[in-house]
Amino acid sequence: MILDELVAESHRRVALAQAGTPLEEMRRRALSAPAPLDFGAALRAPGISLIAEVKRASPSRGALNADLDPALLARRYVEGGADALSVLTEPTRFRGSLADLQAVGEGLAQAREPRPLLRKDFAVHAYQVYEARAAGAASVLLIVAALDDAALSALSDLALDLGLTPLIEVHDAAEMARAAALRPVVVGINNRDLKTMAVDLATTERLRPRAPAEALVVAESGIRGVEDVRRLAAVGVDAMLVGEALVTAPDPVAQARALKEAGR
Repeated sequence: MILDELVAESHRRVALAQAGTPLEEMRRRALSAPAPLDFGAALRAPGISLIAEVKRASPSRGALNADLDPALLARRYVEGGADALSVLTEPTRFRGSLADLQAVGEGLAQAREPRPLLRKDFAVHAYQVYEARAAGAASVLLIVAALDDAALSALSDLALDLGLTPLIEVHDAAEMARAAALRPVVVGINNRDLKTMAVDLATTERLRPRAPAEALVVAESGIRGVEDVRRLAAVGVDAMLVGEALVTAPDPVAQARALKEAGR
């Protein structure tokens, strides 16, 4: 399964990164970085909040916008009404990097339009949570399918201790039950089947009622147009994470604006 390959690669990347910058030094950098913005607060606005994704490629479709300018694209997303941004930092299948995350944060700060940033990667080690905090993230993705209960709890607790809001991602009812045990602030429901890579918005429709009542719920994957957003609004999601439909749009500003308007 592709998730297993990505997790294995993530372990290798952590080992290489620590060889260059030890864990304690990355921890020091994280603790000395400016305080992160409140990712959860960005998702509590009326209607469906938009988490717009900076994404160069995907395993299912290959290159999407390989030569994008992260800072410029982020500013266009914000012009279209994005409430938060997600930045892929996985390099092998998604062609992302921490440099993309930093460029987005710096670009929005220069434009005086800061937004909370989600580091979208395959977190398996505390080192990556410290990296995220040091690079300006406000949230980290924790995929339930990629972690056992002990690791999931430890990484979630560390993120919260650092002032980050973890996005706990689930794909089925069993994973939702595991996520619920953490009393999460934000739960992401990924509509993509990790075995077949097929996408079905019915996954969110099926799992939304199982989410903890106090959690903010984010629908992920397969959101391409206003009809999809209206379908998600009918089941009461709090936010949508949209990547490919925005990255490949001829006019990302207009596309973001249309998605936001459909979720009001």
